Amino acid sequence: MSGLTSDKVTTVGRITTIYGVKGWVKIYSHTEPMESILNYSPWLLKIDGQWQPVKISDGKKHGKGLVAKLAGVDDRDVARQYCGMDIAIETSLLPALDEGDFYWSQLEKLEVLTESGVKLGKVSHLIATGSNDVLVVKGKADSIDRRERLIPYLPDQVVKEINLEEGTMRVDWDPEF
Repeated sequence: MSGLTSDKVTTVGRITTIYGVKGWVKIYSHTEPMESILNYSPWLLKIDGQWQPVKISDGKKHGKGLVAKLAGVDDRDVARQYCGMDIAIETSLLPALDEGDFYWSQLEKLEVLTESGVKLGKVSHLIATGSNDVLVVKGKADSIDRRERLIPYLPDQVVKEINLEEGTMRVDWDPEF
């Protein structure tokens, strides 16, 4: 399992903090619905630079979030060591998507270009809003500027083309915005 590379794993959440005194942790989930993260096994946590499998022995919805019990972790001080770690799974465990649909993790790090070829930057992350998702695009040294742009993720309307092989996304967007 430690031989897994970043292109074979997908981040699905994060361990945020400890919960209680018996080794439980709070989870921030990127999955939809959020409880889906509890169905994947094993979770992969990057420990000492290597992806390591970690099983959960229990997990549940708690308030507006999730809590989970890592197998073999029965103490809050041990659980604290996992706080701040991203939770990943093997990409092959994700359900197949319809053509034209993408996981957020596939869009992150794509270079964003206008239809005329102006480099706006790279997708840093996405934000879920009530109406549509938003791409957070950060300018790089070879971009038109180093500004951060918020671009609505509206396929066909704003996002014109996504090419995962080339690592690019073409958008109908004015670089001045």
